[in-house]
Amino acid sequence: MIPRWQVRITIVGLSLVLAAGLSAAAKPDQQAVHTATMAPQAATASKYVYLTFDDGPHPQYTAQVLAILRKYGVRATFFELGRNAARYPYLTRRADLYGHSVQNHTWSHPDLRKVSWATFKSQVQSTDRTLRAQTGYTPRCLRPPYGATNSVVSRRAAALGKKVKLWSVDPRDWSRPGTSVIVRRVLASVRSGSVVLMHDGGGNRSQTVAALPTILRTLKARGYTFYPIWCT
Repeated sequence: MIPRWQVRITIVGLSLVLAAGLSAAAKPDQQAVHTATMAPQAATASKYVYLTFDDGPHPQYTAQVLAILRKYGVRATFFELGRNAARYPYLTRRADLYGHSVQNHTWSHPDLRKVSWATFKSQVQSTDRTLRAQTGYTPRCLRPPYGATNSVVSRRAAALGKKVKLWSVDPRDWSRPGTSVIVRRVLASVRSGSVVLMHDGGGNRSQTVAALPTILRTLKARGYTFYPIWCT
């Protein structure tokens, strides 16, 4: 007969092993979760659009944009500057918490065509580390500042595990042409699969914030679904 104390030790040991296994299973890789649950969605809608916001996070405008997107049940993609995410990490966490995609827009907004390989790596990898600390995943998209790209930028991005992601609709909201102009430019240009460029940082973005509700309401009324970008 096996003594009771040995049986008890065996049972406790097995319990600890099982608990450890369950704990590991309960904490899957964040990137894998996002890839599995978000990336395929675009194929499920006949009309869809990707809203993207550059140069944040900003304590005023990003917070307002997030509130509006949440009100309308829309998910978007935020191409963040590492230095801004380091300064306002709670906004990066909030964007991720609300189901948005947070991606890499470099650390300090240089023209990537004009920097050395060492600077390129530093700009991208330092931003990766900052964003990963808040979201749990490493961005796979890279949006070069100014949309400035060439074969060297694309090759370097790929070497760092990134896909260059630009846009197809640019209302030039950064120039502050007026709320109604921003709305008109977006609505006149959007087609299914469009990637819309707007800004939540880098200056006064009050016109963008004011234009956003009308853009969302109108596109929803036209039957569009909104998806974030993950660059899987």
